[in-house]
Amino acid sequence: MAEAGAAECELADDGVYLSMRFGALDVSDRDAEDVEFERCRFQETRLAGTVMRRAELRDVEFAACDLANLKLHDSRIFNVAIDASRLTGTSLAGCSLRDVLFSDCRADLSSFRFCRFKNVVFRDCNLATANFQEADLSGARFERCKLTGAQFSHADMKGARLSECDLYGVNGVQSLAGATVTTADAQGLLLTLAAAMGITIEDHAANS
Repeated sequence: MAEAGAAECELADDGVYLSMRFGALDVSDRDAEDVEFERCRFQETRLAGTVMRRAELRDVEFAACDLANLKLHDSRIFNVAIDASRLTGTSLAGCSLRDVLFSDCRADLSSFRFCRFKNVVFRDCNLATANFQEADLSGARFERCKLTGAQFSHADMKGARLSECDLYGVNGVQSLAGATVTTADAQGLLLTLAAAMGITIEDHAANS
């Protein structure tokens, strides 16, 4: 695997990067179209604020990277692992994700609107106020994630699985129809469901 240098960090339009290792390099605030990464590894790389349109990432690994405010539009992300990375404010709009693992990531304020998920796992991630509006999440799993205030309006959740997640205050709770949740997770949905139905829940013990 070749080491990436200053030339590769410029991210040229139509650039193809094969079997490259990106170390602690600054690839932030770039703007590129039709970029392709295959069999690449990013370790402590900074891509904050970079914009890529119609990119393709295949057999790629991100470890301890800064991906805050990264924007991927209409891109394909296949067989990718993202571990211990910062994705605050990251936006993936209209992307296709297949065989992707997000693990131990901070992804609050991130957006996955109109994305399609197949065999995608979010594990031990902070997804507070993340936006999954209009996304096809039928092939997604959420494991031990913080989803407080996340937006699921008009998402397709049939077949999605959520386990040991914090679901307090999620929006678009009606879109969770068809998803599988654990008993503990369902308790977190109770107040949100009640509010959506106009039901007031009182604590009689506290009022007695």
